[in-house]
This record gives sequence, C-alpha cells and structure tokens, in this order.
Amino acid sequence: MDIAQNSIRAEATLTTIRIDESEKDDTLAITIEDNGFGMSEEQVRSVIDPFFTTRTTRKVGLGVPLFKMEAEMTGGSFRIDSKLGEGTSLTAVFKPSHVDMIPLGDIGSVIHLLITCNPDIDFLYVRSFEDKEGNRVENALDTRELREQLGDVPFNENEVSAWIREYIAEMEAELRGNTP
Repeated sequence: MDIAQNSIRAEATLTTIRIDESEKDDTLAITIEDNGFGMSEEQVRSVIDPFFTTRTTRKVGLGVPLFKMEAEMTGGSFRIDSKLGEGTSLTAVFKPSHVDMIPLGDIGSVIHLLITCNPDIDFLYVRSFEDKEGNRVENALDTRELREQLGDVPFNENEVSAWIREYIAEMEAELRGNTP
C-alpha cells in the first residue's frame, strides 16, 4: 500500500501493480509501475535511504527501504528505475520458501482500497501464478475497461465496490484452481 501511495503522490494517472508468483522458480515478484513525476538519478539513488523522503510532513520514508530489505532478506532482489516526467518502476523479488519471507497478506483488500479510494486514478492489477509443473494462470483487472463500461458511475458506489471486491477474490481463487 505504501509503495502504491508513492505513485498517487507522484500524480500518476495509471499505476500498474503486478504480482507474479512461481512455485516452480520459488519466486514472488511484486512490480509497481506508474506514469507519475518520476525521479532524478540522484533521487533514485537516495530513495533506498530511510532518511530520505520527498514528503514535507515527516523526515523519514520507510516504504521503499523496507520493501527492498524484506526482498533481500529472503535471498531475493530489488530494482528501481525512474525518469523525470515519465514515471517510476520498482520490482521486489522474494523467495517464498525462505524462513524470513513475510506473508503477502490480503492483497485483494489493498487493491480494492486503492481503486475505490482513488476514483480519478486508473489501476491495472495483474496477478499470475505458475505451479511446480510450469502451468501458468494470469488474470487482470483494468479500471480503464471498467470506466468504459460504467460511464459516470464511480468505483466507490456500493454495488460497484462490492463487484470489484468479488472479482479480485475470484481472480485469486482461480489462480489456485479453486472456486470462490
């Protein structure tokens, strides 16, 4: 949530959140990409420092440094790329079998909140899962497509919000070969 909030603060009009899980490769990759302000090369180098933040309301920024640390603690990796005026992309790769792996948690609720609480921003949520045999399932929710179908009906309208929550739950269930 904290990393996606950075995209919102950078005035992104589109934020892509991709979660790629592979039992076969023992990886869980989380990528967040936006078309916001972007950062200079100096800011990119500084963003992993917890005592660097562009916010004026506090003097520390722990989101990116903790995300990086958590990935690396599992034997994974972290990468951030950004260009001023074009946006930012960061990817954290985790090793789920590692003892230090923190559970992903209720990602569906996070995505639901991001969508319903930020009605003027588009989100593309892509979730994929590959089992030990290499069978892959991928699902996506694109608010640009929803916007076309709904017209002026807001995402935080009760029935729309409930549908989004249910759709995300169905996506997750399908990845595991279950029915919701």
